Amino acid sequence: MPPPRTRGTELRRQLAELRGPGVTARALDARALAALAANPGCRRRAILDGAGVDKAALAGALGAPSAFGQSQFALTRGNAFEARVKADGGAELLRLVHQRLDPGAEPPAECRVPDLTAAGPEGRAERTRLALREATAAGAWTLLDHPMLALDVAGSPAFLEPDAVVVHPDGGWTVVEIKSFPMLDGSADPAKVGAAARQAAVYVLALEDAAARLGAGPAGGVPAPRVRHRVLLVCPKDFSNLPTASAVDVRKQRAVTARQLARLTRVQDIADTLPEGVCFSPELPAEELTAAVEAVPAAYAPECLAACELAFHCRARSRARGAVTALGRAARAELGGLTTVAQVLAAARGEAGDPDDPAVAALRRAARLRAEALAGHPGTPGGHRSAAEAPAGLPQAPGARLREASCR
Repeated sequence: MPPPRTRGTELRRQLAELRGPGVTARALDARALAALAANPGCRRRAILDGAGVDKAALAGALGAPSAFGQSQFALTRGNAFEARVKADGGAELLRLVHQRLDPGAEPPAECRVPDLTAAGPEGRAERTRLALREATAAGAWTLLDHPMLALDVAGSPAFLEPDAVVVHPDGGWTVVEIKSFPMLDGSADPAKVGAAARQAAVYVLALEDAAARLGAGPAGGVPAPRVRHRVLLVCPKDFSNLPTASAVDVRKQRAVTARQLARLTRVQDIADTLPEGVCFSPELPAEELTAAVEAVPAAYAPECLAACELAFHCRARSRARGAVTALGRAARAELGGLTTVAQVLAAARGEAGDPDDPAVAALRRAARLRAEALAGHPGTPGGHRSAAEAPAGLPQAPGARLREASCR
């Protein structure tokens, strides 16, 4: 059994104790960070990601495994395509950057590819900052292959590794995202492009932080390098394995991500509210692990199914409580202070709720309209029909829709 957690210890030790003895921290990548920023109210995901807990293993131990993630075939294909894009010292990649983003600059006759090898993520991040400073001062095309960037997330450092960062001759920095989904006739799947843009926006934020640190470095008074908000998305062309690219403006995604990250509760604050001895090690008995997970409030929404490994567990708990969040954020927003399906149905029947509440008034009005509509059609005794038997085109009360949705 893990030792009980002592309050007042240093944050890193706290997070290690939350993971469990001997459990290696799982790195927080840009994809997970973008998903976390999309749901900033979920304290459960914030503390689990901040502590580096393997959520896939945790979900399996809770009895709610998720199929979320990439297949091994997709990973192998993506690695092979990335290797082709960066072959010959990144000559093809720099040609695409010059063509799509900086045609007015001198064509890249040669490319500098600095060595970013260092011990640990902190060492690699420091080596990346040094390489960025040297490349900016040199004023030549430079390719940083898999650099390591650091970004503060809710008071805890996150280390991010983009596919590449290119330094232009004018000193500007560009993020490069390499994906294995195809571009057909110059366009790709909008949903996949949007996901890539949100991921690239996280890298842009981390790169802006590195640029600000460089501008405020020992040199003092040196302007911070410009981080371009148009990133380069590289994909296979049509049905071949030849690379093609498109410039993607991520200013909107960057602004949204920055705002959501600022709303995240600090990991230290969440950790301090947990009971003594809480641990998320998958080796714990299922009852203790379930109690530990439930000690941290979650903010489940159906969108979590595409972004979080714990979504099936949180959905089951949300449905068991009858929470309206299981029906989607739109329904939750329309129902105001009514947080459970039971409260919604009671309000619609006039059994509970403040009549002056706009949500309660709308529910009762919809219930009256439904009753009046059904009363005019013969059917079940008293003129009442089930929702399934109601004639097509008649209004259906929100309470009935919620009842049917909760049953499904």
